[in-house]
Amino acid sequence: MERNQKYDLIRRPSGETEHIAHRRREYLAIALRKAKPGSGSHHNFLRKRTLTYTVTDPGKILNRTPFVIVGGVATRLYMPERVTLDLDILIAAEDMLTAEKELTLAGCQKQGSLSIGGSTWLLPDRTVLDVIVSDALWTEEAIRHPRIAADALPYIDLPYLILMKLHSGRVQDLADISRMLGGADGERLRSVRTVIGKYLPNDMEDLESLILLGKLETEAGH
Repeated sequence: MERNQKYDLIRRPSGETEHIAHRRREYLAIALRKAKPGSGSHHNFLRKRTLTYTVTDPGKILNRTPFVIVGGVATRLYMPERVTLDLDILIAAEDMLTAEKELTLAGCQKQGSLSIGGSTWLLPDRTVLDVIVSDALWTEEAIRHPRIAADALPYIDLPYLILMKLHSGRVQDLADISRMLGGADGERLRSVRTVIGKYLPNDMEDLESLILLGKLETEAGH
């Protein structure tokens, strides 16, 4: 995964937004034409949620900066775990200076800036941390309402992770969305629909297509 192409949280020109939406719909159209029940994976595997790989706790450094863990590490709360070397966190734009000060004082080394907004840091334990900075309307809401996992770390809740990945439009993100939604129960799906309807109302049709694809995949083993 190229480092600056995860989630474009900077406001895009309308033409670019339309291009990404068109590309996403082309992908969904192909996927829906090809989709069949089942995935090649056992149903129990698709339902499995693990935290096999331990991650560094950014909260030991960011004492005064509210954050949630996002990216590939966060997806393991909602779909089968995959190996990822990246650790990504989301913070509000107003907390950027505080976060950078805390990271510097802890001996972290700034590696560069992210074109999406934010910066990359090398932590003392050699973990590479991407600090994604957003001023989107939903950011503070997502940070205030994390999902606390078994490792006691604050992960972004499913509706906002879906929102980030849907906004991104990358093929890998769309695949992640369909798998996470395939394993979501009715209550979680209602929460996702509420958040997407509020912040990305024009993408509701695509969301329903991704839910359908996810549910087709999880029919394996039934």
